[in-house]
Amino acid sequence: MITEEQAREALKEIIDPEVGVNIVDLGLVYGIHITDDKMNVSMTMTTRACPLVELIKDQATKALEKEFPDMAVIIVDMVWDPPWDAEMMSDTARKTLGY
Repeated sequence: MITEEQAREALKEIIDPEVGVNIVDLGLVYGIHITDDKMNVSMTMTTRACPLVELIKDQATKALEKEFPDMAVIIVDMVWDPPWDAEMMSDTARKTLGY
């Protein structure tokens, strides 16, 4: 069975091009729910007005499909609640961005 940690590692491949940090360390991935043949990922963006929403969502879906080709269904949902906050970033992201 695929673990949440394995899915998060696959999503670390996706770099937010505006800030140069992966979406996991930025704190954009809120949750991953995995059953035998289905994966649901809930994530957000740093702002609702981000022009890269569809690009990042598509990249996340493709990265997961590539890493887990036997997963029948992969759904990446953009959510806005709770709103993203800089406190959601990892220590690595904070250091990279000078927080």
